[in-house]
Amino acid sequence: MKFPLQGVLLAYSVVATTAIAFALARDATGNPTKVAYDEIDVKRINLREEDGSLRMVISNKGRFPGLIIHGKERPHPNRKTAGFLFYNEEGTENGGLIFGGKNENGKITSGGHLSFDQYDQDQTVQMTYDEEDGKRRAVFMVNDYPEGPNDLDAWDKAVAMPEGAAKEAEIKRLRDRYGPRRRAFFGRSRDKSSALALFDADGRPRIMLMVTAEGAASMQFLDANGKPVKTVTPSSKDAP
Repeated sequence: MKFPLQGVLLAYSVVATTAIAFALARDATGNPTKVAYDEIDVKRINLREEDGSLRMVISNKGRFPGLIIHGKERPHPNRKTAGFLFYNEEGTENGGLIFGGKNENGKITSGGHLSFDQYDQDQTVQMTYDEEDGKRRAVFMVNDYPEGPNDLDAWDKAVAMPEGAAKEAEIKRLRDRYGPRRRAFFGRSRDKSSALALFDADGRPRIMLMVTAEGAASMQFLDANGKPVKTVTPSSKDAP
């Protein structure tokens, strides 16, 4: 097979450039040396350990990884963004920082999200800001997940099921089995109120401190069904 001269020269240039870069990055004994740049443009950076295991990815939207669990990557169902992803010593996603925002035909969508994951599970600590249709929230949340890994294959099968009652029932079963249990919430909600909420181990709210957008403040104690059993306001008899 004959190769065009232009292609041969291009291949030679790539190989030569790579070899030179490798040589410049090592000293006379072959040990790595530090290389400094004033500015660099890249689309993705993979941070790896000495054995090649992945520990962090910095990527644009187009090259952002899917979901990597124990070194195996699978498509992520809805993540289309730029940002950072962190990985633990076993090659499993351990949290990340994602961000974005745009004004498209007068419709603003924006957000940022920093989270850290429970082992073999999803985000147990998260800070989130998001805005859509003129509604904004900025919150800090703590979540619990069941012990043990999530059944991702079961989720894939459920998502692929035909629309209907059977699919809804299977997704509900998986959410009940593997979904998060909220334990704490603090922040500004989409209705412009601010709140601090504490939840029990089953994810049920038990104490709520809240200030509405109009400035009304209250503290509520709730039973296991979410029904207020005691409410304290600045004008109540229980207020100091």
